[in-house]
Amino acid sequence: MESLSTLALVGIFSGGAIATWIAGVYLSRTTDALDFRWKLGDALGGMILLSVSGSLPEVAITISAAAQHNLPLAAGNLVGGIAMQTMVLAICDMFVKGKKPLSYLVGSLIPVLEASLVMAILAVVFMGAMLPRSVAVFGVSPASIVIIVVWALGIAMLNKVRNSPAWEITMHGSKPGRPHRRIPHPTVRHPYEKWSTTRIVMLFLLGSMVTLVAGAALAISSAAFSDRFHINGVVFGATILAAASALPEISTGIAAVRLGDHQLVMSDVFGGNAFQICLFVLADLIAGAPALPQSGVQNGWLAAVGLLLTTLYASSVVMRPAKRYLRLGLDSVVAILAFVIGIAGLFLIAH
Repeated sequence: MESLSTLALVGIFSGGAIATWIAGVYLSRTTDALDFRWKLGDALGGMILLSVSGSLPEVAITISAAAQHNLPLAAGNLVGGIAMQTMVLAICDMFVKGKKPLSYLVGSLIPVLEASLVMAILAVVFMGAMLPRSVAVFGVSPASIVIIVVWALGIAMLNKVRNSPAWEITMHGSKPGRPHRRIPHPTVRHPYEKWSTTRIVMLFLLGSMVTLVAGAALAISSAAFSDRFHINGVVFGATILAAASALPEISTGIAAVRLGDHQLVMSDVFGGNAFQICLFVLADLIAGAPALPQSGVQNGWLAAVGLLLTTLYASSVVMRPAKRYLRLGLDSVVAILAFVIGIAGLFLIAH
């Protein structure tokens, strides 16, 4: 990549971003279709498969960056991606129909529980970022292992609450929509309803391959960009690279709010964020060294920004701000300001 011109690098990065966007949308639809037919989410293995398929861009970027031993880029993309993907909620807020913002319409506390799982995992990220690089088990940080354990326990808890809720709540004026895409929409056909299962599986595999290749192109070109222009790897991974890998979530999120599936939008964002951090163990194994302690202060700052934004939206589901400003709820306005300040602070820390 070093011999390529800057224009060629821009072309590779842009092509990878576009391919990730298009393939990610098809991947999301085929995943929904297969879950609808096979009810994958009813078992822990199925939930893991669904989580992996939804995070394939991050999987590809993590593998590629770790293989190049560019651990700051991998860590920045994973931790910084939490903040970036949470900001997808602000974008979706703009496309909500009616006069009420997204958080007012959610009408369910399940996303709040999912946000709590993200917060718990980010707390482990804080601790892991402060550990010395020498603290590792066969090259894997203890924090990476604890993150997997916390995520698995959290998923089991959420599954139990969904199947047998211990409380009932009524939020007047809410429009949560479907709690799961497995439930047929009253007016819109389920993706690939008339397709055979074999055909859907083939499209899923094709989307996975394209996403993995595109993710590798994004990671390799990002590493070249950061080296050529002397941009900190954590900063590049948390901003431009994280924005590119979040494109599929933007597309599927906008489609969901247009269908009125307001609860699903938040659940998808928080659920994806919780699993994404689990990829640190993959980075550790490939690189043979802990990725999380790399640029620890910067990763700690990014975790704090993600924690702040997650807390803001989780609190808004309970508080339910009713007014919109320029088509945004008050929570989204505050989130945008917090995100901008957080990224500005990251640049200060990095330099």
